[in-house]
Amino acid sequence: MSTTTGKVIDDDTAGTISESETTATESADADPTEGDVAESTPSSGDPHPATTPTSARRAVPRISRLPRISGRPRTAIRRALPTALALLIIGLTGATVYLGWQYHRVRAVDAAGEAAQRAATSYAVTLTSVDTANLDANFQAVLDGSTGDFRDTYTKSSAQLRQLLIDHKATGHGVVLQSAVQSASTDEVVVLLFVDQTVTNTEMPDPRVDRSRIAMTMRQVDGRWKAAKVDIP
Repeated sequence: MSTTTGKVIDDDTAGTISESETTATESADADPTEGDVAESTPSSGDPHPATTPTSARRAVPRISRLPRISGRPRTAIRRALPTALALLIIGLTGATVYLGWQYHRVRAVDAAGEAAQRAATSYAVTLTSVDTANLDANFQAVLDGSTGDFRDTYTKSSAQLRQLLIDHKATGHGVVLQSAVQSASTDEVVVLLFVDQTVTNTEMPDPRVDRSRIAMTMRQVDGRWKAAKVDIP
């Protein structure tokens, strides 16, 4: 009786031990430990070694080990900044001076054109208005408002012109209809004028209107604008 019981106990114990060994084997196959991984690492002679987690972590560079940026570029920038600012200020100053000069020049040319246009308009009336009863004053006004070649030409022909006006008892009165500046500089301006001249003489007792287009070159002489050239196309 006792022998049978012991045998049964031995069989049960053997089955339990067998089950425990089977379970341990399966656990070892399913979850290898770190030591197992380390042992499975190929030798250094393997041409294609496998990368382990430890070697992968070592391969990643740490931020603390990166080369530090030198402070020299910042120092160079700080040193060059005053020079750059000085050059910028000089450039802006030069541009401002140039623009100011250009503006002053434009204003001066515009002012010269306006003044010369007014003088030419007034002189055109003087030039086309004549009265035989007051020839000396007419001729003197023409000479006073002229200069250069035109003054010389008018002076040479004034004696003959005077006699012609006296013989025909001619009178004339000029009116400037329109005027415009064709070209201008600070010392010379060309003005275009459209003039109506009402003329009477012994051969034409009834007044006749002559329309003329005059190109008058005005030059500044001693602060006054005078006619240097008069063209009647």
